[in-house]
Amino acid sequence: MKIMRMSKLDNSTGGLRAYFDIQTDDEIIIKGFRVVNGPNGLFVSAPNEKGKDGKYYETVTLPKEMKQKLEKMAIEEYNK
Repeated sequence: MKIMRMSKLDNSTGGLRAYFDIQTDDEIIIKGFRVVNGPNGLFVSAPNEKGKDGKYYETVTLPKEMKQKLEKMAIEEYNK
């Protein structure tokens, strides 16, 4: 898995810091991940969409180990 593109947001209001896309080892590209600055520091938010009930639901679900690896990679890339 690798990060294909990261677009940092300058002077971002709120917690959103960057958008990025990934490419899996099977060459599948998933767009719309975000780096967010939350109360406990930076974290990765998966692509999501708003449901009929007004809540947001992730459209991509990653296994725990893969999400941890992705979060580490994305935060390192963001801090470069």
